[in-house]
Amino acid sequence: MNKLEGFYELNKVGLPSVPWKKFANGITLDENVLWTVRSAVLVGDDMNLPRKVGVSAGEAKNFAENLINSLSDNGMVLYYPFFVAEKSGMIEVSINKVIIEAVRNDLWNLVTLNNRDVTVISDYNSVTELFGNEDFLESSEISELLKYSNRVKMKYKNLLIEGQSLFLEWSYSFCSDINKNPIGDRSLVFYEIRSVS
Repeated sequence: MNKLEGFYELNKVGLPSVPWKKFANGITLDENVLWTVRSAVLVGDDMNLPRKVGVSAGEAKNFAENLINSLSDNGMVLYYPFFVAEKSGMIEVSINKVIIEAVRNDLWNLVTLNNRDVTVISDYNSVTELFGNEDFLESSEISELLKYSNRVKMKYKNLLIEGQSLFLEWSYSFCSDINKNPIGDRSLVFYEIRSVS
């Protein structure tokens, strides 16, 4: 399952996900917010594809239009409003347990810098182990993440029985103003789901 398939799957499962849309030439972007533009291929490897994160409407539009020409028929360009992450992390969903890793602010602090504030392990019913700052995630946040993990488990049970795991990327985030300041209410958003053997 590549990133594009993952975006569709997040919607199918009913997880709150980024409000992405397919970019096409002629689309006008709101200049009062920042934008994220991603390339997605229909088939094949989609790691490290070109993207712009948290850029102005003009820069996002120019980048997206150039990207459309380079992708040809093997992909599409996605765009959505930039968000400011307060907490982010990864969830591993397997047949018997869920592992939640969380970090302050952006997910890159976890995946690139290898920082981690807390790791929570659950059997889907209750927390069985907790490592790190046990106050980092509120109990309501853990419950919410487990609720969606259980939904993923039920949807992909056959895949999990075969020994595969699913990885989800998530953030508790805010909309952003033009200066990358958080605005509005905080919400949970998922932006990737992948199967791993």
